[in-house]
Amino acid sequence: MSGMKNILEVFTVFLRLGLTSFGGPVAHLGYFRDEFVARRKWMSEQEYADLVALCQFLPGPASSQVGFAVGLRRAGKLGGLAAWVGFTMPSSLAMIAFAYGLASFSGALDSGWLKGLKVAAVAVVAHAVWGMAVKLCPDRLRAGIAIISACAVLAVSSGLMQIGVIIAGGAAGYFLIMRQQGEAAAVKRFSVRSGALYLALFFSLLVLLPFAASYSDLHSVRLADSFYRAGSLVFGGGHVVLPLIQAEVTAGGWLGRDEFMAGYGAVQAVPGPLFTFAAYLGAASHAEPNGFTGGMLALVFIFLPSMLLVLGVLPFWEKLRSLPPAQSVLAGTNAAVVGLLLAAFYNPVFTEGIGGRFEVIIALCAFGLLQFMKTPSWAVVGLSAAAGFILL
Repeated sequence: MSGMKNILEVFTVFLRLGLTSFGGPVAHLGYFRDEFVARRKWMSEQEYADLVALCQFLPGPASSQVGFAVGLRRAGKLGGLAAWVGFTMPSSLAMIAFAYGLASFSGALDSGWLKGLKVAAVAVVAHAVWGMAVKLCPDRLRAGIAIISACAVLAVSSGLMQIGVIIAGGAAGYFLIMRQQGEAAAVKRFSVRSGALYLALFFSLLVLLPFAASYSDLHSVRLADSFYRAGSLVFGGGHVVLPLIQAEVTAGGWLGRDEFMAGYGAVQAVPGPLFTFAAYLGAASHAEPNGFTGGMLALVFIFLPSMLLVLGVLPFWEKLRSLPPAQSVLAGTNAAVVGLLLAAFYNPVFTEGIGGRFEVIIALCAFGLLQFMKTPSWAVVGLSAAAGFILL
């Protein structure tokens, strides 16, 4: 009974986050930290930063992987599924509705309430970076790692650079930070054997689906192959995967360029992960299956690789992170993660969210509510949207 209660709790929390988490993957990580570290105490600052560092190494949408892992740790595999459904479905259903022509986001892209939501993301990320920096960069060495990491990512913005600074931060931690006793794994439900099976399934699908697509006339098989490969091989989040998907769907005649760009504009106006753009592409496809069935098929196959990777890697990660040498490495990587978030706070969160003095005023008020008044992030999001509707 308690297990089902935990699953329902995970679903409810992530559904609310899926309805209110605007601002992209970095903002999502800020919302998650505020919810699961600061408010609910489901994990420590270090455990959360460890998960973020792990998911930065893996291909796929990092914020969705972190959310899936949080659900796994809280309530097992069904908890992970509940987290994914709750966080992903609101924007997915909105994008499928857009493909049907039941919703129009063309006017919303420049509306004041949406600008207010982007400003809220600025405050949420600033709050998360501040809180993580205080805990994870307590000395000059780790503060230096964070600053150097931020500068490197701002100078060379790419998914590979993000991975590089995490590796460099881990190396600095191993050689320069005193080894300490690691935290015991918070959850014992992950077996190494099951992890190996999930990794084998991940690689098997990556190899077998292209063969199946090349010998099949079924659009569903080709769609599954295209979106599975897109979710498996891309680092850096949704904006990086979009050109790869565009090449697949427009060259294959599944969708026109104007239809593709219309969906890309609409996905900016909905909360949740950018990868839910796949739901629109599957639903709007000229070939069957399309509509709701095609949208859900594309959605599942673009997220499936990231879920299999988390299920496969997490058992090894939980064992590794409790070792003293690994803790030294993680101390360095966590400082590098703070640097990554600091760089992302400037670009794209600040550059896209702040355009004038009223945006600055809203952002400062939202940050004050989060930092000093301990206001829940969902309430800050709502107040920022209202302020944006009035002032912007």
